[in-house]
Amino acid sequence: MPKLRLEGSPAAALPLRFLLTTPCWGMAGGLMLCMDGDLPFYSRWHPATLALVHVWTLGVLGNAMFGSLLQFLPVAVGAEVRWQRSAPWLHALFNLGVLLLVAGLHGGLRGPLLAAGMVLPLAFVWLAVMTLPGLLGAAGERLMRAGIGIALGYGVATALVGGGMALRLAGAGPWPLAVVDVHAAFGVLGWMLLLLAAVGRLVMPMFQATGSVPARAQAAWLGSVAMALPAAAAWHLSHGLDVLLPALVAVGAAVFALAGLWLQWPVPTARRSALFRHWRIGLLAMLLAAVALLGGGGLLAGALALGVGLPLLVGAMAMEIVPFIAWVGLRRRLPRGMQIPGVQRLLPHTARQRVLMVQALAAPWLVLAVLWPQPWLARWAGLGQLGAWGVHGHALWSALRSARGFARRVEQPA
Repeated sequence: MPKLRLEGSPAAALPLRFLLTTPCWGMAGGLMLCMDGDLPFYSRWHPATLALVHVWTLGVLGNAMFGSLLQFLPVAVGAEVRWQRSAPWLHALFNLGVLLLVAGLHGGLRGPLLAAGMVLPLAFVWLAVMTLPGLLGAAGERLMRAGIGIALGYGVATALVGGGMALRLAGAGPWPLAVVDVHAAFGVLGWMLLLLAAVGRLVMPMFQATGSVPARAQAAWLGSVAMALPAAAAWHLSHGLDVLLPALVAVGAAVFALAGLWLQWPVPTARRSALFRHWRIGLLAMLLAAVALLGGGGLLAGALALGVGLPLLVGAMAMEIVPFIAWVGLRRRLPRGMQIPGVQRLLPHTARQRVLMVQALAAPWLVLAVLWPQPWLARWAGLGQLGAWGVHGHALWSALRSARGFARRVEQPA
């Protein structure tokens, strides 16, 4: 297991901007459900559906993954992040692009779609320029670095295809449905799941007391997905709407989920933390999403994966990263040798469990709203999302407030 490089931790504001924006977009998604009711749950092509999907994939998951990467690479991989002073501009550009895209999709507005089609690909290329050179120049952890690098490549490809579709929507009309499927497949399997699998190679043993997937098995899965995804996408584009590409996404997601559940299985009950339970529920949701996708239930698969599974996985990691950043800040701020509260004290187990409980209560309402679209049920699902992400955001801020409060008490003159 690689050793964490605390001296390489970036300035706290670099990842925190993105991580603290994540729950804001989660609450925005809840508000959209409250306003739109059951409209997003009838067709994947409805403007309300497209807007909500991108609130989840870009606003919630995108911010969480950008922020996590900017913290993870220098600390866990030893990869230098370039142009760190540009991070506030990247954060502003990315979230402006998300806002423009969501507004443009929801309202069919040409101007915001045109702007989003240029801004969002630029943000992903910017992230790649900041991270890929350091990733390529780092030593050790070749499998983890390869997984992150390939995921970043798919992230850029997803953004470029999505940007092109946004420009086309603002002008000549929608792209062929096959292109939309390729965009979704690249984003979910190539960008999100490959990145989570690569990062999970460290975080599951370190924070969940699991073993590791054998290196050869993970390398085989990574290589298979990396090569099969563009081949299946090309086949999908040339042969129309076939089942090969969705089946590849479903099988890739199922293998990811089953591997994570298999690693978690032998962990004794006494060591099953809130992070462990977040991942357990998230992995089960991803497995159900894969089954739903294989069965042709695209909307249900999307709700399970994008609304439940992936947010639980990345949200749980944010609850580890934010108190860790606060702890590193205390070490830098206070004199050497002074005893400071640990990461688990800055965000106690009870607070993490509270977040898990609220999110677990909110998830079934979202799934029920997809299975049985009713305005009142959809609004209950929206209120659940609003509450869950509000509690999540409060937990993150409480960790930072605990660290700042401790530092102020210590620094007060006697």
